[in-house]
Amino acid sequence: MQSPPLTPRLLAAITTAGSSRLGWLDALRGIAALVVVFDHSSYTFMADFRRELMPQFNTSRYGIMVFFLVSGYIIPASLERRGCIRTFWIGRLFRVYPLWAAVVTVLLAVDLSGIAEMRDFGEQSAAAVAVAHATMLQELLGTPNLLLILWTLSYEMSFYLLVVALFTVRLHQQSAAIAVILTVLAAASVTAGVALPPSALSGLVGTGPLIAFATIAMGVAICCTSARSSVLRGVGGVLGGVQALVLVSFNGTVPLWESLVILAVMFLGTAVYRAENGQSTWRCAAGTAVVVVACAVGSAHRYGDGDHFTRRGWITAFLLAVLTFGAGLASRRRRVPRILTGLGAISYSVYMVHPVLLTVIDSTIGRRRQDDLALEVAFFTVLLPLCVLTYRYIEAPSQTWGRSLAHRVQPRARGGRETLKLD
Repeated sequence: MQSPPLTPRLLAAITTAGSSRLGWLDALRGIAALVVVFDHSSYTFMADFRRELMPQFNTSRYGIMVFFLVSGYIIPASLERRGCIRTFWIGRLFRVYPLWAAVVTVLLAVDLSGIAEMRDFGEQSAAAVAVAHATMLQELLGTPNLLLILWTLSYEMSFYLLVVALFTVRLHQQSAAIAVILTVLAAASVTAGVALPPSALSGLVGTGPLIAFATIAMGVAICCTSARSSVLRGVGGVLGGVQALVLVSFNGTVPLWESLVILAVMFLGTAVYRAENGQSTWRCAAGTAVVVVACAVGSAHRYGDGDHFTRRGWITAFLLAVLTFGAGLASRRRRVPRILTGLGAISYSVYMVHPVLLTVIDSTIGRRRQDDLALEVAFFTVLLPLCVLTYRYIEAPSQTWGRSLAHRVQPRARGGRETLKLD
């Protein structure tokens, strides 16, 4: 019997990749991942089109902002649903690190084989680079990313630390206020002309000492917040939260205002989650959205155009990301096509795997001198089945193991109820 064509088999694999419990969020993740992949692959296959598009619409920032809004919605929900910080960290560990480790391993193998070369880390030692990446805070520790896309994971990790900090000191319900404060600070910083050099803190104290201190502080914070003592959890939460705020504010490579906007966007997602679940009002969430959008757009406009930044492209991307999230929220009770929920399930694989594939292509075949839409489509046709495999054989089993371990260590009181629930 003749095998079916590739496209139907690919669609079938994607549609069965994951569940649709939160279908609209899965759909948003899938869309965001595809846009980010297009942004990066266009360097190789659609360079002329990219040069025309980017000043008008920054596709990378669009996809990333959608991702951050989704994370803001779902991450606090994950922690508060469990009511246990220890199981939250276990869940994050098994959700993020296994595929990350697999991708880094493949990248190292590709480098050692001579197929492609990793980026130069200057005078930084291999040990320092490895430790910085193991914390996932490398973008905020003055260490160049092994893969460019890893910079967003540093902001995700900072958000985890902040969410846990707020949970331990019982301020987790103040998401809207925090989003407003952060975005107002962003606008104030750009209005006042505050401009720090990239990795300013690393330049002041040294990259190596900062990596060592941040790694120890993060380890202590996670261990303390996972302890049974409420005092230790509070101390660990404050330590982790302060560390995250300091690194985001003073040691990023993006402008200070944009770093603060990124955090504000994630807390805006949390504010929407609270309104959706009756913990706050929709009026509060809408007001928060208005302030965040106004301050973010105003900050970008005030910042002006630069060598690698056009305010029109950034503002268009940001507004479309917020509108996309709003459209997903408005359609949350409608049936979502399974192809979109499947893409959402494999979105982390899509996000992590595509730069490795592009690195190999750039080093072997090379970038196209003229736009080639057929090769762009062919790249997606190769990438998506590969991501279905990485999801099925790396992500899914790891998440299952994480849930099993979390279930075993979940502290329970009489009657099976969680003991650390705060709300």
